Amino acid sequence: MPKNLSLVKDKLFENIFNYARGGIAILSLDGRWIKVNKSVTNFLGYFEEELYNMSFTDITHKDDLDANLSCVESLLQGEAENYQMEKRYFHKDGSIVWAMLSASIVRNVKGEPLYIISQIDDISKRKADRNQLEIMLDVAREQNSRLSSFAEIITHNLRTHVSNLMTLVTFLEEESHELTEDENFELLKGSVINLNQTVLHLAEVAKIKAIDESNIEVLNLYDYVNQSIYNVSALAKNIHCTIKNDVNENHNVKAVPAYLDSIILNFLTNAVKYRSDKRDTIIKLSSEIQEGYVIFHIEDNGLGIDLDKFGNTLFQMYKTFHKNKDALGVGLFITKNHVESLGGYIKVKSEVDVGTTFSIFLKAG
Repeated sequence: MPKNLSLVKDKLFENIFNYARGGIAILSLDGRWIKVNKSVTNFLGYFEEELYNMSFTDITHKDDLDANLSCVESLLQGEAENYQMEKRYFHKDGSIVWAMLSASIVRNVKGEPLYIISQIDDISKRKADRNQLEIMLDVAREQNSRLSSFAEIITHNLRTHVSNLMTLVTFLEEESHELTEDENFELLKGSVINLNQTVLHLAEVAKIKAIDESNIEVLNLYDYVNQSIYNVSALAKNIHCTIKNDVNENHNVKAVPAYLDSIILNFLTNAVKYRSDKRDTIIKLSSEIQEGYVIFHIEDNGLGIDLDKFGNTLFQMYKTFHKNKDALGVGLFITKNHVESLGGYIKVKSEVDVGTTFSIFLKAG
């Protein structure tokens, strides 16, 4: 190789080494620093000369030292060509800094180890952010647990009081028949009945919690859809509704059985409930796989929903979109929470007086 070309390459290597954004270091086989670039000195806070009088073991956190030495030994014994690990160093000011260490060994033509090249990337901020996130998640979990317990206590107490009110109203009716003709009593009775319904809804909402992974099962979607169709078969027959089950028989989802039952049945009964009187009701059920999810589609040709008007409130509690006296605005709210607690989500397409398609994304089993 011409001497000038060799000098150019040496200079190029030196520039890359010195000015690389990440830390680069060359270490002896016994772990002593031989050469470091500016990023390493900035990261660790030491001058080059100070590092050259040290071994990496001198400034490695004791909890990471054994793992680090084990990785180096694997390199020296030829069991590995390189390794990568997260580790802690002690900064010159005494603080702990985190690094992503990637190391490999350089050998001569005979295969004998010469020295170790390490890349040291500062991940202190990333680790701090991760720790902060974990702390926030712990706080959120604790708060959620407290709120859940509070909701259970409140709904239990409310159910007790409402039950007492319902009993009193019944006693008054039985003992004073003339009260049934009193308008104020009828208003009171109606209010107690409505309060009872509200408490029942709140009790259902209070039951929705994060699902323990141990409760998740792999369930066949086709079988669960078939069961739901059977459960509404009498209702469908009475209104001349056709339900087509095109769900793939091999599609399995990760879910809690009671939740999957509730999800399918709620969407299916909604499709029946909000049918159009202008045409025969047809409900098509199908499924597909996409990026780790089974997408369960429920398509109907019913009344449809004005998504421009109601899209943002579609799944909110007590929101209704048609003048159906039986509509309570609770079913979709609970169903959405069930789907999300299973790690899924819902998409909606709808056109007024044409129909609606709900697409439920559930994790594939």
